[in-house]
Amino acid sequence: MKILRLILPLILVVLAGCATRPTSTNQRQAYVAEDTSRTVDLTHPPRDMWDRIRRGFAIPNLRSERVDYWTDYYAAHPQSVLLMSQRAGKYLYYIVDELNRRGLPTELALLPFVESAYDPNALSRSQASGLWQFIPSTGLHYKLQQDRWRDQRRDPVASTQAALDYLSYLYDFQGDWYLALASYNWGEGAVKRAMDKAETTGSQPIYTQLDMPDETRNYVPKLQAIKNIIARPDKYGITLPNVSNTPYFTTVHKTRDMDVAVAAALAEMPIDDFRALNPSYNRPVILGEHNPALHLPLDKVAVFNDNLKTYTGRLSSWRVVHPQRGQSLASIAKSSGITLDQLRQANNLDARQTRVTVATLLIPAAPGSTPAEGGIQLAAYSQGTSDPDSQATPARADTPRQTAPEPSRLRTVRLNAQPSARTHTIRKGDTLFSLARRYNTSVDALRKLNNLKSTSLSTGQRLRVPGTGVQS
Repeated sequence: MKILRLILPLILVVLAGCATRPTSTNQRQAYVAEDTSRTVDLTHPPRDMWDRIRRGFAIPNLRSERVDYWTDYYAAHPQSVLLMSQRAGKYLYYIVDELNRRGLPTELALLPFVESAYDPNALSRSQASGLWQFIPSTGLHYKLQQDRWRDQRRDPVASTQAALDYLSYLYDFQGDWYLALASYNWGEGAVKRAMDKAETTGSQPIYTQLDMPDETRNYVPKLQAIKNIIARPDKYGITLPNVSNTPYFTTVHKTRDMDVAVAAALAEMPIDDFRALNPSYNRPVILGEHNPALHLPLDKVAVFNDNLKTYTGRLSSWRVVHPQRGQSLASIAKSSGITLDQLRQANNLDARQTRVTVATLLIPAAPGSTPAEGGIQLAAYSQGTSDPDSQATPARADTPRQTAPEPSRLRTVRLNAQPSARTHTIRKGDTLFSLARRYNTSVDALRKLNNLKSTSLSTGQRLRVPGTGVQS
C-alpha cells in the first residue's frame, strides 16, 4: 500500500498528459511553440484591430529554421511590413469580423500578407489574383464571377467569403490547419498524394514530414513569421499602423451605369482610393444591370448619395448596346457614328475580328456629353438638407415653413483618373522579381505598366513602378 501511494500520483500525471494529446493522426505533430504570447486584458474590449486579431489566435505555433529565417526577413524589412499593414487596414475589420462570426482562427486574417502583400490587384505567374490569390478555376468553383466586365477574385468582400468557405472546407477535409493551409497553396489533391506517399515510405502523413515544393514548404513558416511579428511587434522593432476596431467600409448597390471615375468623384475620393475598395471592375464603366456592389468608406456614403441626388451631368461617358451575335462590327460602328477602330479599341477587340462574339458592347457617348476632363461640378448647399427632393421638416407655429434651399455655389471635384507612378532606373543585378519585391508589387503589374514583352532588363533602362512620382 505504501508503494501504491507513492506511484499513484505519477500514474495520474501520466494519464492527465495523455488526455491532453490530440487523438487525430494528422494532429500528432511535434510542433514546438514559438512564444507569441503577451498579456491580454480580456476585461476590456480590444484596443485596435491588431489587439483583436491577437485575441483570436488559435492555430498551434511552429518553431523551425524556416520560421526563424522568415521572421528575421520581415523584421529586416520594416517598411514593407508597414506598407502591407497600411493596405490591410482597409479590409481587416471586415475579414476579422467574418472570421469571428464563423468561429475561425484570426491567424487567417494574416494570410493575405503571404498571398498578395494585401494588394487586391496582385496577379501571380499562375494567374492567381486578388487578396486571396484565387486561380481562375477555383474562383469559378466558389462562384467568383470572371468576365470582361469584372473579376470578383479582386473584390474584397466576395473573395473573402469564397476564401473562408474554401479554408473551412479544407480544414474539415484534413482535420489539421497546417495541412489545410498547405492544401490552399498547393491543392488538396497534391497534399493528399504527398500524405499517401509519406505513409508508404514509413513517415507520418503530417505537414512537417511531407515532400512538398519549396513554395508550399515555406508557406506556413511565412504565416507563422507574420504572426510572430503581429503578436510582438516591439520585440522585432516593428511599428504597426493604427487600425481602429471599427468598420472601414460598407456596401451600396446602384442600378444605373456609372463611370468608375464619376463614382469616385461623387464619393469625393481619389480614384486610387476608390479602386482599392472596388478593384474588381475591369472596364471604365460599372454596368447597372449587374446590380453592382460599390464599397465606400463609411464617412463617404452620405456624401456619395447626396452628390448623386444633386448631380445633373452624365453618370457615364459610355452607351451600352446588346448586339445580336454574329452582327457586323462595321455596321454597329456606322450606326453609332464612330469608326470601326474606335469600336474595337473601346471593347478590346482583336483587329482581325469583324463579327460580334460578345453580348455587350460599349459605345463612346456623343461628344460634349461626357464629364469634363478636369472634373465634375457638384452643387453645394449652404443650409438645410443637401437633398433637394427631401421633404422639409414641419415647422413650429411661429416659424415660417422653409422650402428646399437653392444651391449656393458649385464646386468641382477632380476625376484625377491616372494612377501615380515613380520611375526606377535599372541597375546591374536588377530583375523584375527583385523590383516587384522592393516596391511591393508583382512581376505582372510591372510588365503591364511598362508594356514589357519579356522579363529581360537592360542597365540604364527606365521602368515605371507603382507609387508616387519619385525618381530612384
